[in-house]
Amino acid sequence: MSRILSPPSTFTGRLKYLGPGFILSAAIVGSGELIATTALGAKAGFITFWVIIVSCLVKVALQLEFGKNAIYTGTFMMHNFNQLPGRKWGRAHWSIWLWLSLQGLKLLQVGGIVGGVAIVLNMAWPAIPVNVWAIVSVLITSFLVYRGQYGLVEKGSLVMIILFTAVILVSLILLQGTKYAIHWEQVKSGLQFSLPTSLVAIAFGAFGITGVGGDEIMYYNYWCIEKGYAAYTGPNDGTPEWTERAKGWFNVMYMDAVLSMVVYTVVTAAFYLLGAAVLHSGGAVPEGYEMIEVLSRIFTETLGPWAKNLFLVGAFFVLYSTLFTATASWARVWGDAFGALGWMKFDSAENQRKSIAILSWILPAVWCILFLFIQSPVLMVILGGIATSILLLLIVYVSLVFRFKELPASLKPTLTYDIFFWISVISILTVSAYGVIKIL
Repeated sequence: MSRILSPPSTFTGRLKYLGPGFILSAAIVGSGELIATTALGAKAGFITFWVIIVSCLVKVALQLEFGKNAIYTGTFMMHNFNQLPGRKWGRAHWSIWLWLSLQGLKLLQVGGIVGGVAIVLNMAWPAIPVNVWAIVSVLITSFLVYRGQYGLVEKGSLVMIILFTAVILVSLILLQGTKYAIHWEQVKSGLQFSLPTSLVAIAFGAFGITGVGGDEIMYYNYWCIEKGYAAYTGPNDGTPEWTERAKGWFNVMYMDAVLSMVVYTVVTAAFYLLGAAVLHSGGAVPEGYEMIEVLSRIFTETLGPWAKNLFLVGAFFVLYSTLFTATASWARVWGDAFGALGWMKFDSAENQRKSIAILSWILPAVWCILFLFIQSPVLMVILGGIATSILLLLIVYVSLVFRFKELPASLKPTLTYDIFFWISVISILTVSAYGVIKIL
């Protein structure tokens, strides 16, 4: 049965069709924001605040290219990778093999997130060991998402976004009544686009870990398709009517992506300001998940014992939202990749459901086992960050192919869009080149 649907043309009409961005926001705001962004604020003070803002804003153009590709092709990402120009090894394009080669480190990264969730729960209920909390967390998560229902993932993500955004903003507001109060002059100093030489390395690192990453950009394809944007547009029959529908659903997707960007920018900025206001003056920067304990202790000292629970609620939902959406997203992208490689069947709705169900149990189990054996969640997250940086370079290449090779001529964007797209590409390549130089 055809699902072709004329796109809404009003703001309120488009609101009804938002959703993929909720899932992305829940995935993006995780250990990087809670730990690394707060640590940057603690080290640099307010002066690099603008780096965080720019980092969150500039990468969204690549996400839009992947969302548009989902709409005009209607096919999943690994299938589209397999159609890219260039060499295939066996059944799969080299880009899929490169993606697969990075997944060992990525498994460690999400294992570190499992550890973070367990540590926060242990802080709230110390009688239950961290390892037990890790096992409980992944079992509950697998149970919630294994059925592969898009609606549950979207609604769960939205609830967690509302909760962690509310908690972090309330925390900032409450901070204004303490000795750590933030003043406009401090914020203004962080918006001057100045960067002392001693902070260049820290700033480049922050650019890499904040905002939308390579993983989330890939996930966006699956969520846009499951939301129905591609089905509503219909297959490309070359008619002006198809072009108008595609442009209309592009506009819905743009709104979805931009509102998502606003959410994760606000939350990331709030974590940065907490670090700059509360920890910078002290000089000592807590490492890794100790950040949660230190910040909760400061809130307790200034606002009373009840404030620790408030902050732990926020920290839990920040970390758990990443675990929840990672389980749902990884099950899809891994099933799709294994289908391209010929290792699983992913060629029909029924086979997709089966693959997602199987991987929704297997992948969290692997993350949990890695954490239980390694027991170093911060190191695990950092190692995964290396793979994320390499993956982002692949995403840049694929985005260029999508924009200049795959996009139907009738859907060519405006010059303003292309300028923003090139700013995004050049920014990411510059940061990556700097990272390589530093390593060498």
